[in-house]
Amino acid sequence: MSHLPNCPKCNSEYTYENGALLICPECGHEWSVEEDNEGHDLNKVIKDANGNVLNDGDTVTVIKDLKVKGSSSVLKIGTKVKNIRLVDGDHDIDCKIDGFGAMKLKSEFVKKV
Repeated sequence: MSHLPNCPKCNSEYTYENGALLICPECGHEWSVEEDNEGHDLNKVIKDANGNVLNDGDTVTVIKDLKVKGSSSVLKIGTKVKNIRLVDGDHDIDCKIDGFGAMKLKSEFVKKV
């Protein structure tokens, strides 16, 4: 018998498989085998504009001028962004840019340095 992971919500050891999902009978939580404990898809790979795989902590460069929403300023082409963090969602890069502050970027507008 294969060992299934404990429930990520209540840490119950009594999980069982139902098709492609794992289910916890104690709290009722359902999750996919491909997800980690925070619910992130382990098979999702985020790539930059050139197709290079991005990782947390990478340094990237902006490849086109980007309008900053809610501001009249523009994030210029060639701006270097250090120590990125990958997140789920449409804007999949969380970062802090000198002169702008905290910001979310789309991976299609950056290239890995």
